Amino acid sequence: MSYKDEFKDMDFNTRAIHSGQEHDEATGAHISPIYQTSTYVLPNTERAIYLNQHQDEGFTYSRFGSPSAAELERKIALLENAEAGLAVASGMAAISTALLTLLQKGDHVVAGDVIYGCTFALVKNVLDDFGIESTLVDTSDLEAVKAAIKPNTKAVYVETPANPTLRISDIEEISKIAHSNDAKVIVDSTFASPYIQNPLDLGADIVVHSATKFLCGHGTVVAGVLAGSKELMERARFPMVQTFGAVISPFDAWLLMQGMKTLGIRMEKHCANAMKVAEFLNNHPQIEGVLYPGLPSHPTHEIAKKQMHGGFGSMMSANIKGGIEAGKIFMDNVKVFSLATSLGNIDSLVQHSPTMSHFDMSKEEREAVGIYDGQVRLSVGVENVDDLIADLDQALKIVAEKVK
Repeated sequence: MSYKDEFKDMDFNTRAIHSGQEHDEATGAHISPIYQTSTYVLPNTERAIYLNQHQDEGFTYSRFGSPSAAELERKIALLENAEAGLAVASGMAAISTALLTLLQKGDHVVAGDVIYGCTFALVKNVLDDFGIESTLVDTSDLEAVKAAIKPNTKAVYVETPANPTLRISDIEEISKIAHSNDAKVIVDSTFASPYIQNPLDLGADIVVHSATKFLCGHGTVVAGVLAGSKELMERARFPMVQTFGAVISPFDAWLLMQGMKTLGIRMEKHCANAMKVAEFLNNHPQIEGVLYPGLPSHPTHEIAKKQMHGGFGSMMSANIKGGIEAGKIFMDNVKVFSLATSLGNIDSLVQHSPTMSHFDMSKEEREAVGIYDGQVRLSVGVENVDDLIADLDQALKIVAEKVK
């Protein structure tokens, strides 16, 4: 179903709180209930038959949808300016569902050569087993995207900002290239969130998020969301989620709705902190380079300015002098930053991309796209920024003492 947003002309923070929200008519509850049930009692046989054939018009069984999931889907659709949304069990469920909605045996997909490690494994290994061909290219290079298109190309998959190099791809121009070749565009916008970037407004057909990250913001949920046209979301739900079973639980959907209400104010602080942290690291003698799209030195800074309207996000990577040993010492000595493989939490996190998120890639594959052994990825939280900088500084001083 498509959704009407009576708050669409209001500020993002107002929309994040109110869009898609329905107060419970039965009790008057201000916060929506958690519909923690696996099945629904139907009033009569005719209604049961009808709803089993028209699952988008009601509820029969929570694998097909629940009131909690439906509210979350309304909210993400409205924040992404989409006709419809779909909530699933993880970010990878969102990515795989989106790809399988558009692709079948004999098709070809163009994807970025810098993408999340599990997405890389899905495209290069799993889809290949399904008879779906792939070509990985630098999607910030429009000529490379054009050259990779084949007669059987049905989708172009873009991760922007890309994990972990924060490379930015021009969604609008890539969409023009894809559509002129009868292909559709999927954008993983997890690093940006709807506060910063709306890919559908730039021509993309499906936007996906690992909702585990910024949409939740508190590290309490594993979930994913998609948004796009009503037609594409219906196909994503039936038969993809219907048969693969990547359903979101009502409780996780409810938790996500609470997190999304503060997305705007969290992202404001994330972005402000990250810019100061990036500038600090960029001038630190122990750092060889900082990958943050807000820095003018970032190779795709101009594209970022063009399409990221709410800031440049909280994610960055830094190359520490001394390689993997220096990275280990750094991560073992931070105090405010937590060593964790996720991102997008209110608290700051750090990980080692080569051995954690991108271990599926060989050393040669990683270095070809700029993922080096001394590279750490930072998810800058909403703590006091002076405390964050002091923490990074003291850890880097230990690196300098131990790595000569």
